[in-house]
Amino acid sequence: MTTARDIMRPDAQWISRQDTVEHAARMMADLGVGSLVVADENQRMCGIVTDRDIVVKCVARGGSPATVRAAELCAATPRWVSADADVEEVLDEMESHRVKRMPVVEDKKLVGMISEADLARHLDDNQLGEFVTAIYGRP
Repeated sequence: MTTARDIMRPDAQWISRQDTVEHAARMMADLGVGSLVVADENQRMCGIVTDRDIVVKCVARGGSPATVRAAELCAATPRWVSADADVEEVLDEMESHRVKRMPVVEDKKLVGMISEADLARHLDDNQLGEFVTAIYGRP
């Protein structure tokens, strides 16, 4: 059985809700990633900030990346899966909520992230086709 742990990128990072969007953008650039989990002072997930969020929700609206906080870009508590979740459960969760990135949690701590690229490397063509249709197809 293939699990979330088998397909995730294990070096996922998080930022504080109080960190600026500028800090998030620099961290994404340094890490070569397009998203970061936003966490509270107890390292519990509060949301996810993506590179697109920074552009659309901050820069395009005239916000200053130097002063806007990461928490301001988070719409809701993110979906997540257990590190031991079967890949089918991962797909169901991502498809049903139409998300392109899925945090992976173990013992209530972030241990990894699954992206579309990770799925492309680990799924067969049929699974990948169903995922793409569910995410990008019309609602």
